[in-house]
Amino acid sequence: MAPSSEIYIDATETDPDVRARAEVRDVHERLRAELAGFTGPERAARPGAPLDAAPLEAAPIDAAPVDAALVGFCTGDLRRYLAAADQTLYAAASGAAETRLLVRALRGGSAALDARVGALAAFPDAAAAVAAARAVEAVLAVHLAAEETVLLPALSAMPGADLPTLVADLRTLLDGGSLDAPAVIDVREIPHGRRHPRIFARYARLAPGESFILVNNHDPKPLRREFEATHPGAHTWDYVESGPDKWRVRIGKASADA
Repeated sequence: MAPSSEIYIDATETDPDVRARAEVRDVHERLRAELAGFTGPERAARPGAPLDAAPLEAAPIDAAPVDAALVGFCTGDLRRYLAAADQTLYAAASGAAETRLLVRALRGGSAALDARVGALAAFPDAAAAVAAARAVEAVLAVHLAAEETVLLPALSAMPGADLPTLVADLRTLLDGGSLDAPAVIDVREIPHGRRHPRIFARYARLAPGESFILVNNHDPKPLRREFEATHPGAHTWDYVESGPDKWRVRIGKASADA
């Protein structure tokens, strides 16, 4: 009989997957709420009015503090979340055929958000920055909704993906911690369904030019095809040992100047 701490009812609040999804939603809600604090009507001057003109029902705004706080949130908390989600949730889903296109779309959305965030500091006044932040807010709403309604349920149902562990890793990164980065991943004793999510999660943590060694008891050709499909031109694959009983492959993230 399982220990009482491991007993739960599927799809209820005692289910670890349900709790993990709720934790991600809480993180999303905090991001949405904090960004909304910078985009409300009291944060911007009247459209077309000079920067020092008062809004219809609000006091004049001081451009510099508003811009600094807004840019600080977007380049700090928001970018930190996008990077952490990529290293944990997206990495685990990127190696599965049923979620490969979803991850590609989510990464495209993250790149679009990152570009908009990067442009915020260049706006000349608070009103322009707030208008740009509202565009970030709109894109972010769609992005987070896709995570909540599509990605998280897919990860819950995916063989080999451990959503509570992934969310714990996400929280570690958001809290400023770091994840284990083993130089060697030996999957010979890991159940087949759990191998690829772990390998792709490790790959996602590599910096350009870094690599790790995969150890397997067969030639991992299917895994190589998945890498070619999900990371074309962005990964390296070099056999270190080729059987007959053990294969070792150095898998790396291509250098930016490669």
